[in-house]
Amino acid sequence: MKEKIDTSVHFLKEKGIENVAMGIVLGTGLDGLTKDIKVLFEIPYEGIPNFPTATQAYQKGRLLYGELEGVRILAFQGRFHRYEGFDFFEITFWVRVFAALGGKQLLLSNAAGAINLNFNKGELMLLTDHINLQGGSPLAFKGAETLGERFVDLSQPYNKTLQNKARALAENKGILLHQGVYAAVVGPQLETAAEYRYLKIIGADAVGMSTVPEVIVARQLGLEVIAFSVLTDVCDPDDLQPIHIPDIMAMAKKGELDLIKIVKGLVKAGELL
Repeated sequence: MKEKIDTSVHFLKEKGIENVAMGIVLGTGLDGLTKDIKVLFEIPYEGIPNFPTATQAYQKGRLLYGELEGVRILAFQGRFHRYEGFDFFEITFWVRVFAALGGKQLLLSNAAGAINLNFNKGELMLLTDHINLQGGSPLAFKGAETLGERFVDLSQPYNKTLQNKARALAENKGILLHQGVYAAVVGPQLETAAEYRYLKIIGADAVGMSTVPEVIVARQLGLEVIAFSVLTDVCDPDDLQPIHIPDIMAMAKKGELDLIKIVKGLVKAGELL
């Protein structure tokens, strides 16, 4: 495992990537940020040794090295999911590579369904906590202790200082930014009405199929994490409507406009490295 990470890191360092402190995941709802990144060069995931190949049709699967608001960043355009058949080590492999390249802060984005009925489609949620319902952990495998602390503290998985900065920035820009608990499920099927009721009972405000394994590994490696969900549908178990993927993508694009403003504001103000 460590050899695989070292091989990927060596390859990327030879390409000129080194000591990049900030990483951004361009998940569904933040892909448009690429227009604001001054890309120095890009590498498809399949061109990086030991990287999985993304299969999600709506995510491109590229590593972008460049500048955003004058700050050098690594942007991961697309991620890996359990429903694609990847194991937890593969899903979070890129996080370990990023940390080995000098990563310090990680900004994650995703698309999620709103469990909290006070939220609406096209709005944003700042993650303050999460619930792992993916049936496993990226730390639960033989040899995990060679890659970092096994018993990782998750009392504060999301950095509170960065959260406060994001809230202040959203308020200043007149952007509605909800906050809440994100539940990660496997998917790819969406939930039944009974499952949505269950998620509400256990305290979830939104549900999606990613992010949590990445956060767990990021915290194992000591990275500061902030994460946002673009709310693409409303999950009302008493009035559950059929889901149309084009509508979900349209809502992701709607929320993306505000999320880009927040992300650029955080970087420009120096809140992110």
